[in-house]
Amino acid sequence: MRLRNNPKANEILENHKDIVVFNPNENRGKWHDVFGNDHPIYIEIGMGKGDFIIENAKTYPDINFIGIEKFPSVMVGALKKIDEEEPLANLRLMKVDAIELNDIFLENEVSRIYLNFSDPWPKKKHAKRRLTSETFLPIYQNILKRDGELILKTDNRTLFEYSLISFQQFGLQFEDVCLDLHHSDGYEDNIQTEYERKFSPFGPIYRIVTKFKGDES
Repeated sequence: MRLRNNPKANEILENHKDIVVFNPNENRGKWHDVFGNDHPIYIEIGMGKGDFIIENAKTYPDINFIGIEKFPSVMVGALKKIDEEEPLANLRLMKVDAIELNDIFLENEVSRIYLNFSDPWPKKKHAKRRLTSETFLPIYQNILKRDGELILKTDNRTLFEYSLISFQQFGLQFEDVCLDLHHSDGYEDNIQTEYERKFSPFGPIYRIVTKFKGDES
């Protein structure tokens, strides 16, 4: 799907400096100062139009959420929704690429990473661009706390199967694997993305919860 460019996107981001973090690498190791507390930090990589990260911030005020999106025109959609909400002190957004995360977070600074409906990059030659590939897993391992979770949701079976193999080969520990999230018991607290609401009627939503094994493993 072609991404529509918003020529005023960067200007809109500039007008939301209370929520959009510019030069996020300057906060490396100091994110708790940004939020003004020591609450856990959860990040969503590829937040889209923000439904998931906004609803999480509203539901869990004792957790700090950071939505990450590399396309400013997409981030504008999230900002419009945030403008309609009461101020959310536990939510920040930043425009970066996931490959830069080691420059933005210190080792063990993040407690959870969400990958929701990431681009499956279906061509084999593009496999290393997938957010569950060996390109990105070492980055997640570095910034996550030792007991931190990496959670994937996707409706793309090929990406799901690829991710299972990628996680297993990297030595991740599987905490939960769900083959049909919306038709399985025990997932009533699932917060949906805008994409998820639109496409879940057409097929199953897959979910994987993993952790990186400690050195003792």
